[in-house]
Amino acid sequence: RYRQVPSYGHGTIRKIRSNASAMKHLAAQDFGDMLQISIPVFEGLVPNHNKQILGLLFDLCVFHCLAKFRLHMLDEWTTELGRSLRNFDDQVCKAYNTKEIPKETAAHGHQNAQKSSDEKSKGKRKAVDTEPAHKPFNLSTYKIHALGHYVQFIHLYGTTDNYTT
Repeated sequence: RYRQVPSYGHGTIRKIRSNASAMKHLAAQDFGDMLQISIPVFEGLVPNHNKQILGLLFDLCVFHCLAKFRLHMLDEWTTELGRSLRNFDDQVCKAYNTKEIPKETAAHGHQNAQKSSDEKSKGKRKAVDTEPAHKPFNLSTYKIHALGHYVQFIHLYGTTDNYTT
């Protein structure tokens, strides 16, 4: 659906050229463009949770804009974004059994095969599991934790487009 969205303006929103779900070969502007057009792209994809998903996408877009422009309302929107993320986790994520993508499953299979061959040489044997593992949405990551500190960082160091990590 991302590829169906036409470009807008001269360099404002460029056409998404690659497979957006693969997240490969993307420049920083591509991520911004994908966020800006995410609401029409995701609208109606998950009818039972459309309101919660579109609300979270809206809050992410507003947070992104306010962080770029160093506006004083960022404090309030950071709190609102936290509420939206918790709401998304409680109401939407619990309804779906999400699994690893094939690339992650292949990597784990390779790691397990490597361990198995190491243990085989020591005389131990284990079955190699190739099923995709359950992968729930995780609010306890550093990136999500750090959202609460962005306001302070922006006041100290400037907007997030002025430096790299």
